[in-house]
This record gives sequence, C-alpha cells and structure tokens, in this order.
Amino acid sequence: MSSRPRAAWPLVAVFTAGYLAAYLLPTVVGRLSTSLGLSSAQAGLVGSALLLSSASAGFALAGRVERYGSRRPARVGLVLAVLGYGCAALTASVPLVVAGVVAGGFGSGTATAVAAAGIAAERDPHRTSSLGLLSVSATAGLLYLTVPHLGGGHRLPFASVALVALLAWPATSRLGGPLPVGAATTVQGRLPHRRSGLVLAGGMLVWSMAQNALWGVSSRIGVVQVGLSEVTVGAVFAAALGAGLLGVLGAGMLGARLGRAVPIGLGTVIIAMSIVLSSSADDLGAFATGEITWNAFYPVVLSYLIGLAASLDVRGRWAVLAGSASSVGVACGPVLGSVLSEQAGYAVMGLILGAATLLVAAPVTAVALHTGGRPLVPGSVRRRGGAPAALLAATTGSLSGAVPKLGAPEQAVTEISVPALRRRRLVRSAFRTAGPAGGSGQSNAYVSTSDR
Repeated sequence: MSSRPRAAWPLVAVFTAGYLAAYLLPTVVGRLSTSLGLSSAQAGLVGSALLLSSASAGFALAGRVERYGSRRPARVGLVLAVLGYGCAALTASVPLVVAGVVAGGFGSGTATAVAAAGIAAERDPHRTSSLGLLSVSATAGLLYLTVPHLGGGHRLPFASVALVALLAWPATSRLGGPLPVGAATTVQGRLPHRRSGLVLAGGMLVWSMAQNALWGVSSRIGVVQVGLSEVTVGAVFAAALGAGLLGVLGAGMLGARLGRAVPIGLGTVIIAMSIVLSSSADDLGAFATGEITWNAFYPVVLSYLIGLAASLDVRGRWAVLAGSASSVGVACGPVLGSVLSEQAGYAVMGLILGAATLLVAAPVTAVALHTGGRPLVPGSVRRRGGAPAALLAATTGSLSGAVPKLGAPEQAVTEISVPALRRRRLVRSAFRTAGPAGGSGQSNAYVSTSDR
C-alpha cells in the first residue's frame, strides 16, 4: 500500500474483528442447532453461508483496498459486522438470523481484506500476522472459557463477535485514507508471481478445508466418540487455543531465521499426524493430545502462509486473494467433515484429511522455496542464465559489506517504470552502474525498463 500505518495495532485490531467469527464457528453452529431447532446439516449450512459471504468480500476487494484507502472499507466492514451479527443475536427468526449472518460475514471479510492488505505493506508481514493471530486466538480462547457457562443460546456468540467489531472501531482512525486524485493509475498493474500465487491460493483452500473439516466435527468427536461432556470439550478447546497462543509467540520469536519453507513443511506434517490422532481418539488423553498439538501448530503454519502471500505482492493483492481462497476452504470444511464422518466414520475421515494435508504440503512448500523471503544461501538467487548472485558477487572483488551474509533474507527488488514516450529517447549512455561514484568495485545492480 502507498501509505503505511504508523503502528501495527490498528491492523491487529481489525484483523481480530474480521477473523473471530471463523474461530467461533463450532460454537456458533452448535448454538444454532440447539437454540433454533435446526438440524446439524442446516446449522452447518448457515455457518458455511457466513464464511462464503466473508470470502466473497475478499475477492471483491482484492486490488482495490489501496485505491479506496484502508479507513473507509474497514469502517464499512465493521458497521456491517455490528449490524449483521447484532441482528442475528437479537432475533429468533431463522430468516432474519440467516440474513444477519450473511451481512455480518461480508463485514468480517471486508475487515479481513483490509487487514491483509495492510499486513502486506508492513516491513515485517510475518510479525504483524503473528500478532493478529495471537490476538484472535486469545480472544477466542477467552470466549470458549466463558460462553459454555453462560446462557443465551445463539445470541451470546453473535453478540460477542459484534462487540469485538464495535471495540475495533477506534482503531480505524489510525488507518490510511484514499489515494489523492490522479494517483490511482499508479496502483494498477499485473499481478506478480502469478503461478506461485495461484498454487499458494489453491493450496491454502485445500489446507483450510482439511483443517476446518476436523474443526467442525471436533465437538462431536469429543462428545459422541470419546464420551466427554460439553464443559470438558470446551476446556480442551480452550487449552488447545492456549497452546496456539504459545505457538504464535514461538513463531514470532523465530521469525525468518529458518525461512518459510521449513515451518510450513514440517508444521503441516505435524498437523496431519495430529488430525489422525484426534479423529481416532477413544479417551480424553488421546483426544486432548491431538487437539492441543494440532492447534499449537495450526496458527504457526497459518502465520507463515499469510506472510508468504503478503511477500508475493507488496500491494496486498495476493494476501487478500489467498485469504479469500482460505475462507472458501473454511466454509466448505464443516460440510466435508460432516459428510465424511457420517459415511466413513471419524477415524477414516481423519485418515483422508491427513492425507490431503500431506499432499498439499509439497506444492505450498515449493512456493515458499521458490519465492522471496527464504534464507539467502549459495545458489538461491540466480541471474537469468547466470551464476548464483551471492557467489558471483563474492568472486568479483565486491566492496566489503556488499554481499549479504549467509542466512540473511533476500532484499526486495524495486521495479522503476519508465513511460514509453520517454523511453524512446533514452540511450545506453544514460545508464550507469549503482554504487560509489568513481569506485573501482564492481556492482551487480542494474536498471531495466519494461511496460506495465
């Protein structure tokens, strides 16, 4: 984005308000079923409608947040969330609840899209996304500890999400406004890293679908298969979200020291194993171990996936598109989990979901290896048809300090657009290598022009 916010906390607040509904999905679906007399399938469809509406908002805003500015879309999204979820909380009419859920979901998706675009413009997208996940995990964990002990049926979860959206409103005053008149043309241009972005978006869709297929039926696994009470299952979920907080803190401390490929690949393998363990559990120990381990690594991998999507485009378009694709997977997950568990049983469902998670780990990890943000090692950066840049610079008498140390993150390359009419008058003598004037050291920097 063109104007970076002065602090990360406004983005974290808006991110929390947008993401909270998805974190509370099991409680929302369960309360809709018990309070309004809906079947499990009908309540799941209402939850899916919420998440699909959220995803549609992300697709609609992809590439447009910078043009409109962050403040106005964020406020529109928060207003829709407050009004939609508030309406759903105040009525017992199923059509009005569904209408409120759809409106609130669109507001949540709008807020999430604004936060994702802002995170992509931060100097350290992974750190900001980790703070956002830390905030939403803490908020959801607190609600999971309190909501089961309070009444209110379906009203309390919706009212909680509306209240959090209302509390996030003051943070919007710190967000950026729209671009000046005449500057809109500077934000246009084709998406960079198209192949990597499409692979990442598709991978996040399948990855999120597998995670939320289990998340949508985890409560039933605990109650039906393991034989636990609702209060005990709620305590397990709260402990799992607490482990998620520790995982996000660890990811924030780790940062980019290992790049993104190792946390994404290794974390996804552990998640797949935890899915199998949780879905086949027949006692409290196995169920709690699977849920806690799974939730400890889920936000870690998600934070690196969000950071990876943000690194593909500083304008945040891939962050919004990949996040919206993830929301589609989240929306389809509960339906998939219900169908698989009813047709094949919880254990077989876990094996299928674990296998799907492992399969999607390979292409997503490949994207993390292929694109920027990985540790700089010999051979990781190549010129077109040339030798690795790190080795080339090290053997051509470069100035001291010009070659980054091994393990340092790659530096971003900024493209400078030159209008076509002006480029026709440019000659080769108009260019020189970057570096100290008159210096004898060779430079591996160069300038190129291209049509945008």
